[in-house]
Amino acid sequence: MDPAMRKYDAVLFDLLTALLDSWTLWNDVAGSAQAGRRWRAAYLELTYGCGEYRPYEQLVAAAARACGLAPACAQALEARWLELRPWSGALQALARLSGILPMGVVTNCSERLGRAAAGLVGVRFDVVVTAEAAGCYKPDPRPYRMALAQLGLPPERVLFVAGSGFDLIGTHRCGLDTYWHNRAGLRAPPGAAAPLVESRLLDDLPALALSHSE
Repeated sequence: MDPAMRKYDAVLFDLLTALLDSWTLWNDVAGSAQAGRRWRAAYLELTYGCGEYRPYEQLVAAAARACGLAPACAQALEARWLELRPWSGALQALARLSGILPMGVVTNCSERLGRAAAGLVGVRFDVVVTAEAAGCYKPDPRPYRMALAQLGLPPERVLFVAGSGFDLIGTHRCGLDTYWHNRAGLRAPPGAAAPLVESRLLDDLPALALSHSE
């Protein structure tokens, strides 16, 4: 079926890069934007590369060590976790979808921190799937499939909103159309499939999702 003719019955989001501006907090804890970007990139490589679940907090600390940051940075990030804030435009996009389409998040995080972060977005999600609950990290298909099972929908009826290009690998394997909210201007990793839409903003998301749900 032509993707332009598909009907989306739900929207799933990556949480820590598509909806929340985690970059600013990581940069602040690391001491500079350059150090924070290195730390964040190392963390993304570890989480997206390790497959089976290892404690999220341990991977954050390992990424800090790999970048030459003080071990206290990982603890400081966790202590300041509730300072995470949504990207500009995220709340408006979610408000337009809320009550019309079910929404959920699929996040590479622990249960404790993932659910705490989901609570900062300002809407009630129908599904919250963490890497810890799924037993593995994205882009392994299992976290996405767990969310689909909880929604009770096949992948062709669900739109995924990615924040990291690594999600493009996993969503393609699951058959999910993907809107890449590439706020940080990241390069797609090797092997990533092309998204349905790539944008630095979420402005076009509601129209895309809702035009296929009516």
